Amino acid sequence: MKYIDEFQDPELARRLLDDIARTVTRPWAMMEVCGGQTHSIIRHGIDQLLPEDIELIHGPGCPVCVTPLEVIDKALEIASRPGVIFCSFGDMLRVPGTDRDLFRVKSEGGDVRVVYSPLDALRIARQTPDRQVVFFGVGFETTAPAIAMTAHQARRLGVKNFSLLVSHVRVPPAIEAIMRSPDCRVQAFLAAGHVCSVMGTGEYPGLADTYRVPIVVTGFEPLDILEGIRRAVRQLERGEHRVENAYPRAVRAQGNQVALEVLKEVFTTTDRAWRGIGTIADSGWRLSDAYRDYDAEHRFDVTGPAAEEPAVCRSGEVLQGLVKPYECAAFGTACTPRTPLGATMVSSEGACAAYYLYRRIATPRTEETTSVD
Repeated sequence: MKYIDEFQDPELARRLLDDIARTVTRPWAMMEVCGGQTHSIIRHGIDQLLPEDIELIHGPGCPVCVTPLEVIDKALEIASRPGVIFCSFGDMLRVPGTDRDLFRVKSEGGDVRVVYSPLDALRIARQTPDRQVVFFGVGFETTAPAIAMTAHQARRLGVKNFSLLVSHVRVPPAIEAIMRSPDCRVQAFLAAGHVCSVMGTGEYPGLADTYRVPIVVTGFEPLDILEGIRRAVRQLERGEHRVENAYPRAVRAQGNQVALEVLKEVFTTTDRAWRGIGTIADSGWRLSDAYRDYDAEHRFDVTGPAAEEPAVCRSGEVLQGLVKPYECAAFGTACTPRTPLGATMVSSEGACAAYYLYRRIATPRTEETTSVD
């Protein structure tokens, strides 16, 4: 079969695929939540290897992609100010705002720096006490502990010229919002293993029971994903809706207690806007009142009108799993990694970037894509 020999253990991959094929008796649609899983699926052709009756729907689990346009515009406004050193992970620099991106701000003279850890930004702040240093904190529950710890350290050390522009989001409320949508076709979820390694699995049983959907915690390697799909299909065929941990080497039910404690100290939950999706109640974190002095939005008093995505861009529908990237008329033409219209084409975890990189012209299953070597 095409792609199989690229797997770490091709024989195990064949056994998993055979078991899935023997189990499935009717069409099922399941969503992988994480953008890292989406890239692994497309890169290794997992969606092409599965039986025709199984559809994988790509979810909103790309942190760069779901950062709302208005927050990007706030980042651009702060980064453009004199005396500011604006620090960010590299994948945020090309995410388009209303009329430019952070690379453009840098080319216009803004001091925009790529860092590999929020602690790097704190170090810069301590080395340059005459400048305001801002770190752009985005992501899901996986990156939040490091950013929370950095805020904790800044407060402990009394660093006054450091602040955070925070746009963190949480997975469980997003799953609930997806299931409440009248257009929802999702019948099972592959939950992101790295999120659960931090948070544990405690928030998922209620979702599985309320919406009667299997939720399988899954890793990111191709074999991990196939095992997650296998377990989800078994539950669907049996009419079950449980939470299963298919990633026990990294995930414990109770999560990481040290990380949870620092999150509780530094952050509080808040309603959060998701790019292309809208506002989801209690789906994000903001700095708690005790850390208000480290909130860049408060420090720089940045406000602005709500921004709108380009009309031709369907990244919001891609993030909701309503369309595949190739169903957008701009995909691969007006919108490419070099000239992105939406964040899903920019991010290393974006679905549009995955299809462009690994499957240049993506179409529904054809004889060619399902051929046997």
